[in-house]
Amino acid sequence: MSSSLSLAVRDSTTMLRRNLLHARRYPSLTLNLLLTPIMLLLLFVYIFGDAMSGGAGRDAYVSYIVPGILLMTIGSTTVGTAVSVSGDMSEGIIARFRTMAIHRASVLIGHVVGSVLQAIASVVLVGAVGLAIGFRSADATALEWLAAFGLLVLFATALTWIAVGMGLVSPNAEAASNNAMPLILLPLFSSAFVPLHSMPGWFQPIAEYQPFTPAIETLRGLLLGSEIGANGWIAVAWCVGLAVLGYVWSAARFDADQK
Repeated sequence: MSSSLSLAVRDSTTMLRRNLLHARRYPSLTLNLLLTPIMLLLLFVYIFGDAMSGGAGRDAYVSYIVPGILLMTIGSTTVGTAVSVSGDMSEGIIARFRTMAIHRASVLIGHVVGSVLQAIASVVLVGAVGLAIGFRSADATALEWLAAFGLLVLFATALTWIAVGMGLVSPNAEAASNNAMPLILLPLFSSAFVPLHSMPGWFQPIAEYQPFTPAIETLRGLLLGSEIGANGWIAVAWCVGLAVLGYVWSAARFDADQK
């Protein structure tokens, strides 16, 4: 049992190192996906900020929008995971791995851990941009900062497993990018940019009953001291559910491709 576990850890670490090296050598995809939330942040703050703040001012709108942009960053960067997994499957490297004496699950685990690390690094970079344009979280305690970080990691893990499944079912990188597009679009239909009560009545359920909105409201509450209510538990439930779904889907698809 211990030898099997040590083998899994060793091979997963090797695959993680491979994926991080691959991302470092080909940074264009990550940079392109990272530019999307940064451009939206600057656009909404400096072009639409005064109008969308409802009279509260641009500084208040910066505080409102940054938590949503941080979670949108995770959705954007995990699209690269789907493309990377699809590329591995279509280029034949996975078939070569299967002929080697490596732990079977290590290939997927390496992708997931590597993508989560890249997503958190991207969040830090976008957060730095937010700080540079005026975002402040002076009232958050150390425990709330820790909880916010945990939520970001959990959310990144959940979306990454979904992205891995999307990559496995995609015949090529272009299809993987298209299949993962909802991970970028869903934040646009959430409370990331405007409060739910300001949306048309028919649209509010679409924005409310999806994974990004409760996660955004929870992160916003942790960083800014606003009301969280049941959003915290709902966000965790979404994350756990999506992670389990993505893992089962990915594992089943990966095993099916081996037959």
